[in-house]
Amino acid sequence: MILLLTGSTHTGKTALAQRLLERYGYPYLSLDLLKMGLIRSGQTTLTPEDDEELTEYLWPIVREQIKTAIENGQNLIVEGCYIPFGWERDFEESYLREIRYLCLVMTQRYLGEHFQDVKRYASVIEDRGDDEGYSKEYLIRDNEKRLALCREHGYPVLLIDSGYDVDWEL
Repeated sequence: MILLLTGSTHTGKTALAQRLLERYGYPYLSLDLLKMGLIRSGQTTLTPEDDEELTEYLWPIVREQIKTAIENGQNLIVEGCYIPFGWERDFEESYLREIRYLCLVMTQRYLGEHFQDVKRYASVIEDRGDDEGYSKEYLIRDNEKRLALCREHGYPVLLIDSGYDVDWEL
């Protein structure tokens, strides 16, 4: 089984992937780690801020990793914000039967009440370094945009609205 775990920045994708790894033993592929490896090795001139271009650059690689894992009967969690909307068009039905998708979205209310907590826990798994560019207003807009796109595509969403007890049962 392949689990695609996506969402806006700071929603806890990596923390949830780590929790699922610990519970089920499914390894995860962090798209942020893949991105930084390609950037630091000089394989691309893109920067960490080039989100749309990075999605186009990374997805063909990740898509083929997913297919290979399915063909080999391997479980894998793929987590990151670089999973494109419409991803399912890249897979035949036999692959789609093995893929589950979940998008984490924080509501405006949650971010309004817990923005400082979101920032405080931003580096709980990976060191984000300087993330001062992510204001409450930016995160609200980004989450609202992602929620609208998920609804448009009919994708499942885990809405973080009152407390942060994010979990996912397989």
